[in-house]
Amino acid sequence: MIKKLTKIIACLIAIMMIMPLTACTDNEEGDITLNISASSVLTDALAEVNDLYMQKNSDIKILSNFTSAGTIQSQIENGADCDVFFSANVRNMDNLENKGLIISDSRENVLSNMLVLIVPASSSKGIDTFTDLIKDNIELVAIGDTSTVSAGIYSEKLFKLLEIYDQLSPKFISASNVREVLSYVETGNVDAGLVFMSDALTSDSVVIVDTAPDEINSQIVMTAAVVAASKYVEAAKEYLTFLSGAEAMAIFEKYGFSAAVE
Repeated sequence: MIKKLTKIIACLIAIMMIMPLTACTDNEEGDITLNISASSVLTDALAEVNDLYMQKNSDIKILSNFTSAGTIQSQIENGADCDVFFSANVRNMDNLENKGLIISDSRENVLSNMLVLIVPASSSKGIDTFTDLIKDNIELVAIGDTSTVSAGIYSEKLFKLLEIYDQLSPKFISASNVREVLSYVETGNVDAGLVFMSDALTSDSVVIVDTAPDEINSQIVMTAAVVAASKYVEAAKEYLTFLSGAEAMAIFEKYGFSAAVE
């Protein structure tokens, strides 16, 4: 009798232990958190896109990380939680793909942009073109870090194309992301800076004075992919599909982006 009672009690304890675990699992399946890491240039537009996506998908929560593409690459390489990488240049995405750290068949070119030269709205330095930056009265030019910041990478390519890189490099103020470049110009701490068109359009304190040639702007492709270590691959792929859809693209275009050319 005692042995039988002991078995019954043991079964009841086992059932009690299983029930809360089952309830917890059901709750987790209903609430997915996607970690999205994106280049700083996407900050405003993607924040609005993400808000819309969460409104349409109540079971999805999005956590955003906006910084330079090079920094994000390093974060992913070091195991940071990331489901989707949205890069303002293809180089960092290529690096991750070559290491098997993104799902290759999920990769998609989403947006295009343009590199522009901006000056403070109150500037009287006579800067009208990129080549004006070599003038003696121009002292400081802000660009993104040429090793980690997408706009900085394209800026270096542009100045080398124009054959003025060596003359200009002593004037460079390096920034950790493109929004920092914008801030330097807005506050008048530099004479000019290079940012993406979408960054320049967010500020009334700067003026666009020149646009990079097609040889540079045709290279500016913003690409997104699911990270190989994602816990929610299917949900991440559905999110990527939304990024290229009409609703998201209308938001991106409002912020100065355009759809990537196929």
